[in-house]
Amino acid sequence: MAFLGVETSLTGRKWLGPTVELERAAELIVQDTDLPRALAQVLARRGVSAQEAAGFLAPQLRELMPDPRSLKDMERASARIVRALDGRERVAIFADYDVDGGTSAALLIDWFRELGHDATLYVPDRIDEGYGPNAPAMEMLAADHSLIICVDCGTLSHEALAAATGTDIIVLDHHLGGETLPPALAVVNPNRQDETGDLAHLCAAAVVFLTLVDAGRILRERGDKGPDLISMLDLVALATVADVAPLIGVNRAFVVQGLKIMARRARIGLVALSDVGRLDTAPKAYHLGFVLGPRINAGGRIGQADLGARLLSCRDPHEASALAEKLDMLNSERRAIEEEVRAAALAQAEERGFDAPLVWAAGEGWHAGVVGIVASRLKEATGRPAVVIGFDGDEGKGSGRSVSGIDLGASIQRLAMDGMIEKGGGHKMAAGLSLSREQLEPAMARLSELLDKQGAGALGPSDLKLDGALMPGAANQQLVEQLDDAGPYGASAAGPRFAFPDCVIHFAKQIGTGHLKITFSDGTGPRLDAIAFGAFDTALGPTLQNHGGARFHLAGRLELNTWQGRTSVQLRLDDAAPAH
Repeated sequence: MAFLGVETSLTGRKWLGPTVELERAAELIVQDTDLPRALAQVLARRGVSAQEAAGFLAPQLRELMPDPRSLKDMERASARIVRALDGRERVAIFADYDVDGGTSAALLIDWFRELGHDATLYVPDRIDEGYGPNAPAMEMLAADHSLIICVDCGTLSHEALAAATGTDIIVLDHHLGGETLPPALAVVNPNRQDETGDLAHLCAAAVVFLTLVDAGRILRERGDKGPDLISMLDLVALATVADVAPLIGVNRAFVVQGLKIMARRARIGLVALSDVGRLDTAPKAYHLGFVLGPRINAGGRIGQADLGARLLSCRDPHEASALAEKLDMLNSERRAIEEEVRAAALAQAEERGFDAPLVWAAGEGWHAGVVGIVASRLKEATGRPAVVIGFDGDEGKGSGRSVSGIDLGASIQRLAMDGMIEKGGGHKMAAGLSLSREQLEPAMARLSELLDKQGAGALGPSDLKLDGALMPGAANQQLVEQLDDAGPYGASAAGPRFAFPDCVIHFAKQIGTGHLKITFSDGTGPRLDAIAFGAFDTALGPTLQNHGGARFHLAGRLELNTWQGRTSVQLRLDDAAPAH
């Protein structure tokens, strides 16, 4: 049954409210805790009982932290890292070029540096070398280093790792493993085929963090003091959000604690990046994913691949400022390139049709650094898994993004195993692939079949899920702060969204490029401001701007807006429907 009777909203969606079971669970939380009903509804939706509410709202890392040694090869990896430290061996860190790889590398660089030892950083060029270890780079590093640590990559790199003869290799990764492991001393990866899957939600930086926790245990057991790992959780939080890891279990505690560390502004590189991104408030998960993350990624996408890792491990404020400015500039360039590819990819995919299990597009000269972002845009626009491929001659490099419940990484890995593409892999929500022009059409047809078996073809238009209804007068700063305590929100933890029934619009104006600003109330109580980004891309903007005195149900997310030192509550408006 549609919530508030909204079968088709102004954006074409059906509104769904909490089930009867969730309403009952929320009522129990209210009775046992005296928490506001709106917060209780969010907790109930996240599966939190009344007894668990206090602990959930203040997650403690020590209670949620897994034993690092529950992961296979962990003891071997941490012991080898400590031995390299003791022997002052030459250590190389081979890192992926995205945020997860950069933060993973920075964690290790910081750890070694705190203990008086320097490590060599190597980040492959996305265009020239592609994803993961390659034989020439591994041969070169092996010639001068007795230990190579591959972070956020390496699990499927059998040939490349075999090229590093005479050198120990440790892989700290989270990408889906194959049937056999690469030739390495240790492969610590919660997504190995022989793992339990209990920690499959960890990003690579979290795996690195657990490895350093275990290395710290070895140091402590012999009476030595290791670095303060808690102060490094800002990097783990950034990677967890930017890599779209599910915000559940220990991941949630990593992000909650990491945001607190970040608010202290102790990491010079992140301070510089926050300043160029004009981040003037305490960071939230949103800022990690949409302000800091894209700038760090920009180096690997269209610039110098190691800029992000260098910035995150930087100790010189002047160097950090220069690196942050460079990344900000590259991010602006990336946006322009992305928009050009997005328009072409969307037109091509639309011509092919949005009702297939897979939405895909491919084009000559599409920059390999933006195809992943464009795939994400296609996924958001269609509600289907999407793949975007850029060709340079006969060689195509692509990236895919999936929707909840559809494992894209496993399907692309299957294509690689069957020889339908050159190579490919990833995880459930994101994957990469390389293929030839001849392979393109058959591979995409087969991928569509594999995704259809998972149910991708049956996906309908996204319904708008709501946590309940609120009156504008209840939307105060205290409630917004309490709702924040139930976060952070992101992957596998949707932010709270409420409906405001039967509202009067007092003010409506188009602002910027297609956005809408309104002020509304229930007709008798306090007024609330709202902003709807991209509102004029649908009927939402024109209808509300020309409301003619009609009343509407409004739906969106509450947030705090700070302007010129004054903080107020506003609604991030997602949708509306006439109140009949």
